[in-house]
Amino acid sequence: MTNTANAVSRPGGPLSVVLAGGGSAGHVSPLLAIAAAVRRAVPETAILAVGTADGLETRLVPAAGHELATIARIPLPRRPSPELLKLPGRMRGAIADGRRILTEAGADVLVGVGGYVCTPMYLAARHLGVPIVVHEANTKAGLANKVGARYAAHVGTAFAATKIRGGQLVGMPMRAAVSGLDRAAARAGARERLGLDAEAPTLIVTGGSLGALRLNTALAGALEALAGAGIQTLHITGRGKAVMADDGGPLTAPRYRQLEYVDAMEDAYAAADLLLCRSGAGTVSEVAAVGLPAVFVPLPVGNGEQARNAAGLVAADAALLVPDAQLNAAWIEANVIPLCLDPQRLAGMSARASALGIRDAAERMADMVLAASGKWQQQ
Repeated sequence: MTNTANAVSRPGGPLSVVLAGGGSAGHVSPLLAIAAAVRRAVPETAILAVGTADGLETRLVPAAGHELATIARIPLPRRPSPELLKLPGRMRGAIADGRRILTEAGADVLVGVGGYVCTPMYLAARHLGVPIVVHEANTKAGLANKVGARYAAHVGTAFAATKIRGGQLVGMPMRAAVSGLDRAAARAGARERLGLDAEAPTLIVTGGSLGALRLNTALAGALEALAGAGIQTLHITGRGKAVMADDGGPLTAPRYRQLEYVDAMEDAYAAADLLLCRSGAGTVSEVAAVGLPAVFVPLPVGNGEQARNAAGLVAADAALLVPDAQLNAAWIEANVIPLCLDPQRLAGMSARASALGIRDAAERMADMVLAASGKWQQQ
């Protein structure tokens, strides 16, 4: 890969990049990481994000300092249904909106990271002759990105096992605060900011931005055993998913702290000795990059994407995996507690995770964007 830090302009004016995707943090986070990497390479780049009106992007994109345009969500029905009959009209309208957005932005490149908005944006870009760059985050490529890959100049994947036309392994674009994290150096400050003891073995549990009822329930039943073993637990429940006690107040226990959300997940990664979590593509990639031992509980929906995401780390003995239906308080007591109290095993898992992690994915994707634009070259 080339070094985006040395990019210089060719004649042709400022660079304009439109990035499409949204709905969940799994799409928005890599989108913002790619945008940031492009801006680091070419600071004057005009950035526009395209998402839905009701996804996390409505909060996260403006917070990152970028403009957001929205178009209608266009789910693609996989089976015959009344919704399928409405698809052609809805798609035509969304493609027209996409053409307008790309034209008004003077887009040099469209970057798609998946999600409902990407299919009409890909088709709009193809109609206008705007080069397309795709990033596929999951081991099983999404339908929208499969469409985009047919017309794309470059396709990056987060996992080597992903099968998609033209795919090249680049890793998962992530925020510089995560990709550049030194867990050991950041540990003391992170624990202080999170209100945790500086020395106690630390388990952090998170179901992601939306929370996970199974994880919340299993953990609640294991709190007494965790505390009795001297383990402190930070429980990130998800927005609006606070775990309540029988008296109606927030659940409390010794050595236990509950938060609904942590904006700076790098603090959670630095503070943890072990992470108990879902295995979304972003989480799997981030724990590998920072070398954090994890216990993955794949979300039991869809086509098994989350189990496939975690497979590489599990096979390398850098992580454990437990099926959602098997996670309960007894499993935590039998498996998580002994692991959390075994520094030697944790150190080995950390080293093996780091060996599989990719920290410069955002920069690799920025290289693809600059190459596709035809307006920039490297010194």
